[in-house]
Amino acid sequence: MQNGLERGAANRELPVSQQPEVDYVRVRFAGDSGDGIQMTGTRLAEAAARFGNDIATFPDFPADIRAPSGTIYGVSAYSLNIGHAEVDTFGDEADALVALNPAAVRKYLEGVKQNGLLILDRDAFTERALTKAGFISNPLEDGSLSNFRVLPLEITSNTEKALRETGLSAKDAKRCKNMWTLGLVLWLFERSTTDVEHWVEQKFHQKPELAKANILALQAGHLYAEVNELPSGIERYNIQPAPLMEGEYRSINGNEGLAYGLYAGATLADLELFYGSYPITPASPLLHTVAKLKELGALSFQAEDEIAAVCAAIGASYAGHLGVTGSSGPGIALKTEAIGLAIMTELPLVVVNVQRGGPSTGLPTKTEQSDLFQAIWGRNGDAPLPVIAPAHPGECFDIGVEAAKLATKHMTPLMVLSDGYIANASAPWKLPDFSDPAYQPFPVKKASEPTGFLPFDHDPETMARPWAVPGTAELMHRIGGLEKQAGSGDISYDGENHQLMTQIRAQKLEAIANSIPVQHVETGEATGKLALVGWGSSWGPIRVAARRAQLEGRSVSHIHLRHLWPLPPNLEELLSGFDRIIIPEMNNGQLATVLRSQMPLCFESVTCVKGRPFLVREIAKIIDDVLGA
Repeated sequence: MQNGLERGAANRELPVSQQPEVDYVRVRFAGDSGDGIQMTGTRLAEAAARFGNDIATFPDFPADIRAPSGTIYGVSAYSLNIGHAEVDTFGDEADALVALNPAAVRKYLEGVKQNGLLILDRDAFTERALTKAGFISNPLEDGSLSNFRVLPLEITSNTEKALRETGLSAKDAKRCKNMWTLGLVLWLFERSTTDVEHWVEQKFHQKPELAKANILALQAGHLYAEVNELPSGIERYNIQPAPLMEGEYRSINGNEGLAYGLYAGATLADLELFYGSYPITPASPLLHTVAKLKELGALSFQAEDEIAAVCAAIGASYAGHLGVTGSSGPGIALKTEAIGLAIMTELPLVVVNVQRGGPSTGLPTKTEQSDLFQAIWGRNGDAPLPVIAPAHPGECFDIGVEAAKLATKHMTPLMVLSDGYIANASAPWKLPDFSDPAYQPFPVKKASEPTGFLPFDHDPETMARPWAVPGTAELMHRIGGLEKQAGSGDISYDGENHQLMTQIRAQKLEAIANSIPVQHVETGEATGKLALVGWGSSWGPIRVAARRAQLEGRSVSHIHLRHLWPLPPNLEELLSGFDRIIIPEMNNGQLATVLRSQMPLCFESVTCVKGRPFLVREIAKIIDDVLGA
């Protein structure tokens, strides 16, 4: 899948913005977790994508199912960067903050640029709400917002007025205030409400009264902005379509892309996809998406726990399907012994880890990259498996196909390391052309000939063993978690045989290293003063900061790893061409440690473990510290 992965990066080659106010706008919606903030942001993102803008999003919601209303802990937010030039991050600072309660202002005001726009629901700024948010005085009256353009509107009252004739209760009418707000923001971006109206009709087709109410609120907000003279300084945003490559696009998040990619990979391998999972944030949408593919032949199974989920997937692989299981770090820990079983039995199994912050149950809704050690080394015994990682949501489809190809070609479990940011963030995705050689079918050949059959004989090139599906005539064999004899698979406790089988497991990884693509430079030259090496969702901020520095004539290159274990065969040679190598990652230096263990080069680590992705300015500071401002 080398061509597919490289094509995914090439699709992003848009102009680098030199005029932020003209080329992109960053807006953040924030309010209580029951205010429909995520839906509001998603609808604006979809409208922008349909218009042809490049987009990047960052959903940020509380871990509590229903956090206390009006508190900072209960604030849900959705950040969106809409651009004419290339957009790879949700933006360091928001140009506009739409806040539906005081707690949202308190939590996110610091992230709004000077003279940025604040759209506030004046009705929500009651004395009780201000106290719960920790305000001593009302910021609408005490001058503390003087550095911003403030647009206080009676959003709740206006929504209730718009829906007065619908017969909805006051409580239900208030729940439509997010749609009123979305209508206003669509007007600010010079967009119509038509696409959102169609979505609402489909969403609430079984509840036409709710569909009507939401559409009325949406239209009322749009009309309010159209007919009322907004204060001086409140200007509309004119963001033209981005010059994307010709083709058909849709907005996609990482979980969706990965689910579609795994299904496509199974299909290209002429296998049925089986996905066994147990609900866990932020991996649960993978199960939801695969379940929607039922009519296309995908099989999904919600197990009673993590161990049952992975064992069911192993059983599916043993039966001749492509078994896939997904979770986050805590669930992967529970699956560990069974993953070792898949390594011992040499079955193709794809394990998806959508990483979240911290050990134990940690930060369920926050992103991190701290499971790399767990993925590479986190099993008992010498039990290696390949580890790959997407760089952004638009690449998840190709990574899913690549996972299916490597797992079946080498008869091995494989782990995909996504993370909460990639999983939930959205980006434009060009629909794949399956006539492209990158998507050439790779049908799996299963064992059928009994003559000379040995269940644990290995292909000298791929180190794959024969895949003998149960029920195949005369191919009965022993399989299990106890150490087996080379070739026959019979149980063996012989020390020399165990040494041999351990070496075979290592040789399988060496064979994979020979079949993965060589590492290329993402942006910049192949040699120079500074290389920024990243993996996973650090791709966006590193790319933006590096490309800006390159336009200034500075010697900095961006190298991004998709194959984390085994490492690309040319990586040491490539990195040897740089004076300094710095690795920004959202953990305490795990990739740096892995690279130090594999090559005699000097790796410097810069970490960010704050439950959010790197900011562009944080990467820019690394460049400035090395090369001068």
